Order: sequence, then C-alpha cells, then structure tokens
Amino acid sequence: MARELKDSGIEWIGQIPKEWKIVPFKAYFTTGKGLSFTKADLTPQGHAVVSYGQVHSKVNTGTRLDDTLLRYIPDSITENGDASRMNKGDFIFADTSEDLEGCGNCVYVDRNMELYAGYHSVTAKPKVQYDNKFFAYYFQTPCWRSQIRSRVTGIKVYSISQSIINKTYIFVPPLSIQQKIADYLDKVCGEIDEMVALQETMIEELKAYKQSVITEAVTKGLNPNVPMRNSGIDWIGEIPKHWEVIKMRRCVDSIGDVDHYMPDSIETGIPYIMTRDLADRTSMINKNQCKQISYEDFANLSRKISIEKNDVIFARYASIGNVCFVDTDEEMIVSYSCVIIKPLPILSGLYLFYYLKSKTFEEEVLQFVNTNIQGNVGIDSLYKTKMMMPPLTEQQQIASYLDTKCSEIDSLITLKQTKIEELKEYKKSVIYEYVTGKKEVN
Repeated sequence: MARELKDSGIEWIGQIPKEWKIVPFKAYFTTGKGLSFTKADLTPQGHAVVSYGQVHSKVNTGTRLDDTLLRYIPDSITENGDASRMNKGDFIFADTSEDLEGCGNCVYVDRNMELYAGYHSVTAKPKVQYDNKFFAYYFQTPCWRSQIRSRVTGIKVYSISQSIINKTYIFVPPLSIQQKIADYLDKVCGEIDEMVALQETMIEELKAYKQSVITEAVTKGLNPNVPMRNSGIDWIGEIPKHWEVIKMRRCVDSIGDVDHYMPDSIETGIPYIMTRDLADRTSMINKNQCKQISYEDFANLSRKISIEKNDVIFARYASIGNVCFVDTDEEMIVSYSCVIIKPLPILSGLYLFYYLKSKTFEEEVLQFVNTNIQGNVGIDSLYKTKMMMPPLTEQQQIASYLDTKCSEIDSLITLKQTKIEELKEYKKSVIYEYVTGKKEVN
C-alpha cells in the first residue's frame, strides 16, 4: 500500500509522509555556546574538545565523530563548563564560516564520552535525550542548510548565530522510522565512502607514479643505452656520463621575490597570484578568481622583480612540488610567498619546472630546510641546490616527453576526480531522498 502524503508547506520539498511532523528547531533542541578559550590553551592531553576548526575539517562528515577531530584542554577551562559538555546525540555547530557552503557544518556526537564544545561553536542538545543520527543526515541536506544560508550575515566571514539556527524547521518522522532511515544511510553512505576512498587512493598512486616518471627522466634521461657515471649524490646514483652536476646559481640568472607587503584588493586590475592560485602553467591559472591589485601597486612591486615568459614560480611556503611554469606574456605578479626563478640561456625553463617537481630536488632541498617540506625554502638555499644538467637540446626533449606523459597521467587523475564528485553528488541525493521521505526504507 502506498504511503499517504501531505504538503510540507515548503516549495522545494513538496510532499512528505503524512505521519511526519514539521517543527521549529527550537522546539526540539536547546542551543548554547561552546567554551571560551584560544588555541594557545590547548594541551597534548586533558579533556577532549571540538572547536570551530574541527567542525570545518575535511575529515568531518557531520554524521560521526572522527577521533582525529579531538583536541584537548586543561581542567582550568572545564571547571565551570558543564553547559558545554556534550552527550551522545548532541551537535556542535560552527558559529562562523568563510563560505556559504560551510554554513550549517556540524559535528555529531555519536558516542558517550567526556567531550566539550570549544571556541566559536554553538551547541544543540535534544530536549528528550536519544540517538539523533537521523538529524545528523538531515543537517547535511540543502532543504535545511538553505534556511541557514538565507539568514546568515557577513561579507568575508558569515556568522551563524543561535538565533539563526533556532529559526529553522526540521522534519520529525516517528522514532522507529528515524532509526530505519539512519541505519540504511549508514550502510549506503558507508559503501559510497569506501568507493570514494578507493578513488582517492588511486589518485595518490597516480601522483606518486607521475613524480617517479619525472624523477627518472630528469636524472637518467630518455636513452636507456647511454653510458652512465656516478653522480656522487647518494639519492640519485648514476646519471648519463655527458651530463653535468652543477649548483643552481650557475644556471639561473636570478631568484627573487617581491616586497613583503600585502597590496589592497580592487575589483578589476592586475592578477596577484598567491600559492593557492598556482597551476602547472600560468595559462591554466584562473585569473578572474585571483586577487586583483591596482596598476600602481603592480608597478611598485614589479620594480624589484617581474614575471616573464620562461620563468618558473616556486612556492616556498608550501609543499615542495608546488611549481608553475610561465608560458604567457600576461601581466601578473606573485605574492611574497613565492619566488621567481629566471633561468640563463643554458637552462630550459620547462626542464627546470619539471626538475623542481622531482623527488631528486625534494631530497636535495631538504638538506637546507630545518623543519620539513612544509617549511620555508629560502632563496639562498635554492641557489645552493644541485641540478642535473643535460645539454640544452636534451633538456628540451625531456621536457617535451614529460609534457606528453604527465598529460596522460593528469587525464587519468581527472577521471578519478570526476568519479569522486559523481559519488559525492550521489551520496547527497540519497541522503536527501530518504530524510525528506521521497523514498521509503523497505
């Protein structure tokens, strides 16, 4: 027998099962604030806490509490914090978001443990305590999040207050139906997550393969029959006999950066490229999404060093391998988080680009970095790094080969990324269909 339906009263939802209720959020949950402290108060051990940053973490699914989200605070902060102590079935919402998509992000407390809500968070506790897994899924849907997004305030950072959350409406099926839906979604979404994880693993394997292809080409060349000799460098081993091993200072004209100040943004101007904007080629950078600065600021910054075709941009504050080859004559400038490397005529800029993406360079530059590959790679350190230098013609052949080979690998990575996006969209649709009663769990 078909279920009886009724109009939800919400245009984009349409009909819902007749026995389901639509009630104000505040009729079902009591909201509050998390504890007030700063990152400096965190300790290696103590009382578990989840704050704003963990709510917005990519690890957080919103439907389970991942152990990696937990941070710790001392007794002194929790002494009068009972109101911020969480129980199974409670929710911790972030009270701000840098984008609309993150408005409504929350952590669902799926177990009984000592846990507190931290800074920049809103707590939501059910007035009748029980497992609220159904709502953990419901809070992921656009039918609930759109209510948040339509009310948030702010420009660069959106504020999500208790008042805004309390003005939303929620669907409330009978408890037995809530449990059936949550159990079903746990199973189906778990299977989808496993497929996503598999695709992500394959992407990482392809990226590792790509770096190995690059490393092989820039240290061994393309001719497997060429005579070899010892490079004198442990992690490289043998190189073609006719290649040189030289310090970068001998094959680049200069390595430099712009003045260390942040120019103001304007609506339309010269693209100001930051680390997050970098792509393999400058022609691949979406200039419209970059910060724009005035021509006056551009001219002032360019006095020290400017970008020219065949240069290489190296992000010194990011993971090694975040490198960009300048393949256009467009006017642009990079922030002081990057350096511009200008090769001499004996060095192909495109070959240099690939060399800087190799495992060989990663191992070499680590000799000059005190922390790890996330650390600051200084200009002096770059000058000291050693390079494998084939003749210029051979450099160009290697770069051309790597363009073709890496393009093939990148195409495979793109296919995997597309599959991941399709799986994520499918997951969203499955959650939406069941928590709004469009589909019934058998």
